[in-house]
Amino acid sequence: MSTLPAILVNAAQRLVELAAERGVSLATAESCTGGLVAASITEVAGSSAVLERGFVTYSNAAKAESLAVPVALIAQHGAVSEQVARAMAEGALFNSHADIAVSITGIAGPGGGSGEKPVGLVWFGLARRGEATRSERHVFAHLDRHGVREAAALEALRLLTDAATA
Repeated sequence: MSTLPAILVNAAQRLVELAAERGVSLATAESCTGGLVAASITEVAGSSAVLERGFVTYSNAAKAESLAVPVALIAQHGAVSEQVARAMAEGALFNSHADIAVSITGIAGPGGGSGEKPVGLVWFGLARRGEATRSERHVFAHLDRHGVREAAALEALRLLTDAATA
């Protein structure tokens, strides 16, 4: 029996099936979700056919060292920014053999937010070989830390599913 929320496992099941059908491999670069997306995918039997690797880059140093996110980019825009989310996704793609990479960086709370970057703010990056990197901004307001992380993981699974079927 999984300890992960059923909504995540169900979304991951759909992703794994569709990615396997299309022969698409995936990578994740996670910060505020701490590996929840990769854990959801690996909960599914057969996920080894599609999940190439996952990076958990919680610290700024990890983002720079593992994903080659420029330190200056983090200093200029902050770790929770469109620019860093894009760089994380591109770094995950570059440092893997995957076809598609998703990144997540956000403020899960309960502290750490500001007027400009409130608790619940999450930036996503989506990189696909041969295509321009995309980004999305979501604010998961009025959720606790657990809720923000779960909502962000679910959104990342949706982004991967959409990209795998495009």
